[in-house]
Amino acid sequence: MPLSAPAPREPLHRRLIDIHGYQRADGLFDIEAQLADTKSYGFATPDRPHVAPGEPLHGMWLRLTVDERLTVIACEAATDHSPYAICPEAAPNFARLAGLRIGPGFNRAVGERVGGVQGCTHLREVLAQMATVAFQTLYPVRLEREAGNPAAAAAGRNALLGTCHAYAPDSPVVRRRWPGEAAGEGSPAAAPASVPGGAPGAVAEASPGIPAVPQAAD
Repeated sequence: MPLSAPAPREPLHRRLIDIHGYQRADGLFDIEAQLADTKSYGFATPDRPHVAPGEPLHGMWLRLTVDERLTVIACEAATDHSPYAICPEAAPNFARLAGLRIGPGFNRAVGERVGGVQGCTHLREVLAQMATVAFQTLYPVRLEREAGNPAAAAAGRNALLGTCHAYAPDSPVVRRRWPGEAAGEGSPAAAPASVPGGAPGAVAEASPGIPAVPQAAD
């Protein structure tokens, strides 16, 4: 464990979210997520007389199918476990997300289509993380596009500068990746960047050596 040693304690609740990105044979991409909430003790809900330790209170699935421009082609949701019998009734509504594009404003648009009583809090929470995974899944596509388009490469760079510690204008990362953009070298990069149309600093964290990408902002 990378954290310091914890105080004596006992487990009570666990939420697991597992998200995978796939490239399909037809050229589209599937972003698929599973959410499971479990507790270390047995309990009851109004519609479930006994939920055993380790048995999911929430067990849900989501699949977003997107194209290379991150337009949602289809969305499918399923609720296998829930505290109330009527919860699965909201799952079909997530098909309404077809046509949205993942990017700045995506979370807001999701709320407009499946917010409140039209949807499910837990499925909406997972969607925000799936948007980030979609960006990471399409990294090879973005890399190819930027390689042949200097303007696209510059836009991607400018969306990152100033958005986190690693991309501070005077950081060694920026000096190494974009020497001409480092603070103090005649570049406007010293000002924090923002995602156009989104919240300042809205970026998705990247794996080492893989550029981060603008996150779906509220």
